[in-house]
Amino acid sequence: MLDNDSLVKKAAYLRIVARDLADGMKSGSFRSLYHGQGIEFSGVRDYIRGDDVRSIDWNVTARMGRPYVKVFEEERELQIFLIVDKSASMQLGTGKRTKYEAAAETAALITIAAEMNACPIGAVFFDGDISFSCSPKLGREQTMLILTHLDKVIDKVENGSVLGNAITGTGKLLKRRTLIFVLSDFRTFGWKQPLVSLAQKHDVVALRVLDKFDEQLPAIGAVPFVDCESGVKMVLPTNSENLKKEWRVQNEGFTNKWQEICTKHGIMPVKLNTSDEPLQVISSVFSQKGRN
Repeated sequence: MLDNDSLVKKAAYLRIVARDLADGMKSGSFRSLYHGQGIEFSGVRDYIRGDDVRSIDWNVTARMGRPYVKVFEEERELQIFLIVDKSASMQLGTGKRTKYEAAAETAALITIAAEMNACPIGAVFFDGDISFSCSPKLGREQTMLILTHLDKVIDKVENGSVLGNAITGTGKLLKRRTLIFVLSDFRTFGWKQPLVSLAQKHDVVALRVLDKFDEQLPAIGAVPFVDCESGVKMVLPTNSENLKKEWRVQNEGFTNKWQEICTKHGIMPVKLNTSDEPLQVISSVFSQKGRN
């Protein structure tokens, strides 16, 4: 398992890991998003009556003694965009990594796989404010720019979450149909309508990042809690069975509502736990059928 001390330093290793993901991007469930960018010579075939005589390959025809025509394939390109949540709630985690570290590794794999396939990729990162954004571009320089900002340590996380604003801004930035990954725990308000609007023009994958703490409250006595986004403080009796049940019920209700919204509006809902291997989770996205 990777630690996330520096995704830039681990780029060489991540490139090896991302090879299968890159193949999945080309042959998987989002092929309909590839846009024609020109034509590329792919070979020759026998001339068939009705073929355009301008496509005849005269060199091959002379050599073989019968007519052959040139065959061209349309070069196709998938554009990808990342919306990555770096807010305070994403800095939490009970295992070897935080929610943000799981999201960052996933985003890094997508970025490197996009470069391998010559796919333009862009991103926006946010907490209580937009901290970084870049339009989709091709190349190694763009990859390293995104990895560097994924790595960037936040000295002070801005309170709150502007997930809704980040989604709205993405919709305004992108001029053509794009495959968009939203990596967030969605523990904020104001994201539903912007996400639904975004999905009307683009293919959207909602990657909800989870930790076991979200599902089960550990029994460790009276504990002071602080809401990462609002700053509200309270002391909760974690040994209380009623509290643990309510914690579980609230999480299940939130999860069901999130999944219902996604499914209803054609958004692919994907859960990413901090204990999961990001490569397996994101590879499953491209292996799912029925989205062409």
